[in-house]
Amino acid sequence: MQQQFFNLLKDSLPSHVSMADELALKMGLSHDSIYRRIRGEKPLSMSELKQLCQQYNISLDQVLGLQTSTVVFNAPDINLENLPFRDYLQSMLAQLRYFNSFKERSMRYLCKDMTFFHFFHFPEIAAFKTFFWVKTIQNDSAYSKSLFSLEKHGFADCFAIGQQVVREYNLMPSIELWNIESVNSTISQIEYYRDAGIFENRKDMLQVIASLEATFDHLQMQSEIGLKFMPGDPETIYKASIQLYINEVILGSNTILFERDNVKESFVTYTVLNYMSTRDPRFCKKAFASFDNLLSRSTLVSVSGEKERNKLFQRIRERINRLKG
Repeated sequence: MQQQFFNLLKDSLPSHVSMADELALKMGLSHDSIYRRIRGEKPLSMSELKQLCQQYNISLDQVLGLQTSTVVFNAPDINLENLPFRDYLQSMLAQLRYFNSFKERSMRYLCKDMTFFHFFHFPEIAAFKTFFWVKTIQNDSAYSKSLFSLEKHGFADCFAIGQQVVREYNLMPSIELWNIESVNSTISQIEYYRDAGIFENRKDMLQVIASLEATFDHLQMQSEIGLKFMPGDPETIYKASIQLYINEVILGSNTILFERDNVKESFVTYTVLNYMSTRDPRFCKKAFASFDNLLSRSTLVSVSGEKERNKLFQRIRERINRLKG
C-alpha cells in the first residue's frame, strides 16, 4: 500500500520533477530517509501520511483500494470566506500553470455557460463580468449600492491577471462542447443590469456589448483555424489547438476534464465560481465517457464546419444585437 501511495504521488508531479527531491524539501528529511520510505523499508507515520495527502490532494480510499460509493473531492476555497476576486484569479492561474508543467496535457470543457477564459480577451466585457461576479455573485457589500461604470470599475489588476490566465489556457489543447444556450447567461446578465438601471450610463453598456461582440468575433477566428491565440499575437507565437463542437439537444453543467501524462482529473462547479476536483479513477472514467458520448452526438464547427460555424455565430450576434434595443 505504501508503494501504491508513492505511485499515486508520483502521478501528481510533472515528469521533470524528482519525487525524492520534492519530498526531501517538503518533509525536511534526507534523501536517504526519503528513498527508504519509497522502497517500503521504513513505514510512513500517520502524521507523514496526513501531511502528504493534504499537500498533494491524495485520497486514502485510493491508497487503501477501497471500492466504496464515496468519491473524495478537493474544494480549495471551501474554508475561505469572501475570497477576493483577484485571489480567485491567482488561484486559477496557478492551477493552469501546474497543468502546463506537464509535457502531455489536454482539456475537455462541457459548457453550460461561456467558458471563463474567453471573458478576458477585451477589457470592457472583462470589467463587466468582474463587477457582476463581485457584486451579484459574491455579494460584496462594498458594491451593494454601486452602479457599473467602466471609468470607476475597470478592474485593471484583475484584467492583467485574467490575460495571464488566458495565455496559460492558450498553451493547452482543448475540446469545447457548447450549446447555443451557453451564451444566454452573459446576455441575460447584461439585460438584467440594463433593465434594473445598474449601468451608470448607456455609453458604458454599449461598450460592454461591443466588447462581447468582439469576443465572439475572436472566437470565430480561432475556430476557423482551429488554434488559440490572443488578439494581436504574432504569427510566431505557439498556438494550441481548439476543437469547438455544438450540441443542440443537451445542455450540460460547467465541467472541465483535464488529462496530463495519462492522469485524469475532473473539475465540477458547485457554485457559479467555486469548483471541486477529483482524480478518483471511477469518477473520471464515467465523466470522460459521458463527455465523449455527448461529443459523438455533436457537430464540429471549427476548421472544417464552415456552414454550421457561420450559422452559429450569426445566431449569437442576433441575440447580442437585441441588447442594444
